[in-house]
Amino acid sequence: MRKAPFIRIPYTGPLPTPELYPRNANSTPGAIAALSKFLTAPPSPSLQNGVADPQSTVVLSGAGISVASGLADYRGTNGTYRQNKAYRPIYYHEFLASHEARKRYWARSFLGWTNLHKAKPNAAHYAVKDLGEMGIVRSVVTQNVDSFHSIAHPNLPTLELHGYLRALVCVSCHNELPRGVFQDSLAKLNPAWAAFLEEVIRSGALDTENPDERRAKGMKTNPDGDVDLPGAPYTTFRYPACPHCLANPPIAGDGTQTRVEVDGEGAWSATSTAGILKPAVIMFGESIPSKVKDTAEHAIDGSGRLLVLGTSLATYSAWRLAKRALERGMPIGILNLGGVRGEEAFFQKLPIGQTGEAGVRVEFPTDKILPKLVDQLRQAGFAKVADAGMANAADEQHANSKIFKDMLS
Repeated sequence: MRKAPFIRIPYTGPLPTPELYPRNANSTPGAIAALSKFLTAPPSPSLQNGVADPQSTVVLSGAGISVASGLADYRGTNGTYRQNKAYRPIYYHEFLASHEARKRYWARSFLGWTNLHKAKPNAAHYAVKDLGEMGIVRSVVTQNVDSFHSIAHPNLPTLELHGYLRALVCVSCHNELPRGVFQDSLAKLNPAWAAFLEEVIRSGALDTENPDERRAKGMKTNPDGDVDLPGAPYTTFRYPACPHCLANPPIAGDGTQTRVEVDGEGAWSATSTAGILKPAVIMFGESIPSKVKDTAEHAIDGSGRLLVLGTSLATYSAWRLAKRALERGMPIGILNLGGVRGEEAFFQKLPIGQTGEAGVRVEFPTDKILPKLVDQLRQAGFAKVADAGMANAADEQHANSKIFKDMLS
């Protein structure tokens, strides 16, 4: 019997229906007007002193913003936790401890990577880019591991709170390997699986995010490029060793020499004591590095308001940032389909009659509202930095874009 995990997955059931603020935010024009007011209002008088840019906004985003790109989410209407009650992500300690667990993980990831890799940022990501170019959004903290924010707005400082799927990292030497290189290695080590994947792609079985259609085609597509084939021979799957450790086996923490061994075709051998590659994401049960936590807090502390996009804040790492914003007196805006963890606390002290400047709660798809919001702001006179000031602005933007990199180095 498999032991029950010692870490509970939070909020897998529906969260309470949200109360909208202001009341007219229940319509598209009302929501856009409220968000426009929220983003352009003078700094809140309750904001703590010492904020670097009190007029600016920091964005905190989650899986909901990428649904329009064709990716599955966790807690939405068609989210994995709602549609697949038996699903749970692999735990970090399981991945490290079990060769068989890694086979299963990489087999499913091998099948799912194609769709994830070909997916692109959607209108919501590019609207965030526009808000950054208008000088309204100062930085982005995202829980997403799809890299869409970085692709859509490379010059807007973006912190990937939970890492990214575009690379692998070795748990022994900590070097990274591009996912494309790793995917090619998986295909060479598993020709039967590679042939099956080609057939699946030709059949269009991976082209739908409709849960019923997925089940009818014999597979379950979960977030972050995970494809489950019930009954598949996962134990036959093979994966490569870290090439750096294979060439130079590292010294272990206790001073002993590690072994990195592969079979005749280069697949990691269970006799090895190092050289395990993992996705460069924070897996469930894995701790977020202190530098990343500190950098996320720095992003909150440096701005005057927080805009939450496409997330239920179910994970503590995200919720604590919203809580920090609340404690610092920052107005909070939420654009999310469905309830948000503890959201009633964010709007308890809204002034009577406020129209969005002190807080906004909107329930619409991000890709439908944000582009229209950008259009309205442009009509109101907000635009990119004037050409005359582009040189200085570009220098400042470049300096700002290095904030997260410098703090994480």
